[in-house]
Amino acid sequence: MNAETAPALYPLWQGVLAPERLAAGDGATCELPATPESVREARRFTRTTLQRWDLAALRDSMELVASELVTNALRYAVPPDAPGTPVRLSLARWTSRVVCAVRDPSEVAPTPKEADFVAETGRGLHLVDSFSEKWGWHPLGGTGKVVWALFLAAPAVPILQS
Repeated sequence: MNAETAPALYPLWQGVLAPERLAAGDGATCELPATPESVREARRFTRTTLQRWDLAALRDSMELVASELVTNALRYAVPPDAPGTPVRLSLARWTSRVVCAVRDPSEVAPTPKEADFVAETGRGLHLVDSFSEKWGWHPLGGTGKVVWALFLAAPAVPILQS
């Protein structure tokens, strides 16, 4: 992560993505249970949030990344003895960027696997890297971690009428 990105994303791991703070319109968050249906809900939540923000151009990329990050959190970060432990999906927008962040209860770093193009799994973080501007993670000091992906939100181009 470069020096310019770190200060902009610092609020992610300082609790700014808490639901009560995102209610003002610059962000949105949802709690997701540890069930397979949560991946579908993550895609729906991302789609409707981006529509509300008039950022439909980011829809396909951000839906894919949100579903990959939630899938990884459910597969690798939710302890088997606590299946009801939720993960939190948050979307936040700044002037020219949108971040997709997933908070989970594990402090284990997400690690991309060696790409195996015939395997059915193991390419999630490669997809996150390909479809986002950049991604990373940060531990939350004993309460889990946040894995995030950053997207460039192109400004709306006005339509010139003749």
